[in-house]
Amino acid sequence: MTAMTAKPAARKQKKTWSLWTERRLPSEYEAVTYKFHSHFRRAPAPFELSENWSINQFYLRNREGSKFALDDWEGYRDPLTYTYRRYVGDQKDREVYCDNLIDEFERQDIYRKLSAPWLDFLGQAYLPVRFPGHAMQMSAAYVAQMAPSAFVTNTFYFQMGNEMRRVQRQAYLAKALALDTGREELADSGIARTVWTQAPQWQGLRELIEKQLIAYDWGEAFVSRNLVLRPIFDHVFNREIADLARTNDDDLLALLHDDFRNYDEAYAVETTKALVRYATGKVPEHAVLLREWVAKWMPLGERAARGLSEALSTAPGADGARAILERTMTAQARLIADCGL
Repeated sequence: MTAMTAKPAARKQKKTWSLWTERRLPSEYEAVTYKFHSHFRRAPAPFELSENWSINQFYLRNREGSKFALDDWEGYRDPLTYTYRRYVGDQKDREVYCDNLIDEFERQDIYRKLSAPWLDFLGQAYLPVRFPGHAMQMSAAYVAQMAPSAFVTNTFYFQMGNEMRRVQRQAYLAKALALDTGREELADSGIARTVWTQAPQWQGLRELIEKQLIAYDWGEAFVSRNLVLRPIFDHVFNREIADLARTNDDDLLALLHDDFRNYDEAYAVETTKALVRYATGKVPEHAVLLREWVAKWMPLGERAARGLSEALSTAPGADGARAILERTMTAQARLIADCGL
């Protein structure tokens, strides 16, 4: 009689969500995001290098050592539950829309129909924005790199992509305006850089951005960017610019910035509110910390807003600088209130 040989037990197949602990299948969003960071709170240091190595010391000081700390960051969720796949799909639709807008208006020869005073204004108070726009991209990348959970990191990488999207459209418009109007200076990066670095109305924003880029504590970097810099920047260069563009028959510029406001800016607002509410819900005392950081950065924010308001007030048909400034600071204060701070 042949002896029966027991079959070896089937090896349990690991899943991409092998660290998942809840008694349910994770969503696609959770499966590709949950505990994705392998360099957070590893003992004795985040990265597999000597704990005295400079990168480990930097992270230990500016992330693990930040006052903006929780026992568990994995509970935060992006309100749109974006994965890279979903983000790219949505942004493809936005880019198709913007491409179609540009094609339609260029068929109508829109650039040659713009007034000389409006073009003068764009050269001094709008087109140099691609320089601080790149800094906004770098700022988002830094917060993403330092964040303690992939659920937080990913939202800032998507914001980084959105910042680049806006800069690319602005650079395209600069070249298109120069070609169609014969005003080569509008696409001259050297001229735009000189305006950005030397024109008085830009220097408040320049100081705010340059100092924000060296706010290394990840919590302070998040607050200075998303609660002070970003709402001021977005209000001025989305809403106020769009309104001025309509006043000056530049409907293409207005519609592009409507899109940036309705989608990219709205995403930043919703993820910011969600992150603040999650953190303060876990540790109510964090509300005091965040308010302190906001108060620290507000003088720079107000100076930046004042300079930009003065620049926008020079546009044909513009309101006075004081009215623009009041609307800008009201928009920033509204975000703070909506975050429960």
